[in-house]
Amino acid sequence: MSKQPCPALSLPTTSGGLFDTEALKGQAFVLYFYPKDNTPGCTTEGNDFRIHHEAFEAAHVKVFGISRDSVKSHENFKTKQCFPFELVSDPEEIACEAFGVMKMKNMYGKQVRGVERSTFVIDRAGDIVREWRGVKVPRHVEEVLDFVQTLK
Repeated sequence: MSKQPCPALSLPTTSGGLFDTEALKGQAFVLYFYPKDNTPGCTTEGNDFRIHHEAFEAAHVKVFGISRDSVKSHENFKTKQCFPFELVSDPEEIACEAFGVMKMKNMYGKQVRGVERSTFVIDRAGDIVREWRGVKVPRHVEEVLDFVQTLK
């Protein structure tokens, strides 16, 4: 994929923070979209990012998880799983729409609109330099880590 600028976003995070893409310029980061707090796949993916968090830090890359859940739900999920990174709350789907991750999915035979598990790497210049869509959780975080370790 060719580089494209990261959309300008400002959304609340856990720990009373703000995810602000303008303020993050000069800092590489991973933004991973997941469907829902406290569900099996999302818990596994978050824990994989937790397990590899020190390696992301060593590569000077911040990690942010994002879903449509509330900050309160995120706080509970983060505390329960001991995530060392912030979770971004996007109940109005502002970031979901900006990154094009809302999809129609089959759930128990019904069509439902939901978040397609996706991960984006944004470089220090504020450009999206890699994306994964329709992510399968096993080995995904390792693949993201391998990529970010190649960033200058």
